[in-house]
Amino acid sequence: MRADARKNYEDLLTVARGVVVEQGAGASLRDVARRAGVGLGTLYRHFPTRESLLEALLRESFDGLTTKAIERETSASPGDALVTWLRDVVTLANDYRDVVASMVAAIDDEDSALHASCVSMKAAGARLLTLAQAAGVARTDIDGADLFALVAALAWLGDQPALAPRADHLFGVIAGSLLVTGAGGDAKVKTRARVAGSKSRR
Repeated sequence: MRADARKNYEDLLTVARGVVVEQGAGASLRDVARRAGVGLGTLYRHFPTRESLLEALLRESFDGLTTKAIERETSASPGDALVTWLRDVVTLANDYRDVVASMVAAIDDEDSALHASCVSMKAAGARLLTLAQAAGVARTDIDGADLFALVAALAWLGDQPALAPRADHLFGVIAGSLLVTGAGGDAKVKTRARVAGSKSRR
């Protein structure tokens, strides 16, 4: 990519990140181009669809969450690792308002620009859940698909103005309900999840 084209690409991403945070996943591509000081045609040359722009914005963040999840398999207790992953993904989804619908759709759509990064992130969470279940600190009647559904539900709560003030509290309730009293003191994670939710509402 030529230097000027690379600069346009990076400028568009920087501007798009702000516009998407401000307007949500349905942000106006025309606004992105206008704020970046380029024509709409230039934007479409780099990002032919809205989803391709979202994918470029989110891929790095998704991949970073996947990397952190892998690291936590050995650096944190299973319960801590699971709850932290859940919190990180929900936070990311709320940073990009309304993006959760695109995330959910991308899981089953192999043609989606978001498919690969979403699948990898979901698989990393499922692996943490499996490890927590094997350690006896997470309930065994849920799987990776259920866990991702909980991400979607919690992210949706955060996107609703009337419900957002309760989102942290409900995160604590749901995160705590994932865990069971087990060996190694991981029952404390359950308490910490609830306390974290309570403190964040103060």
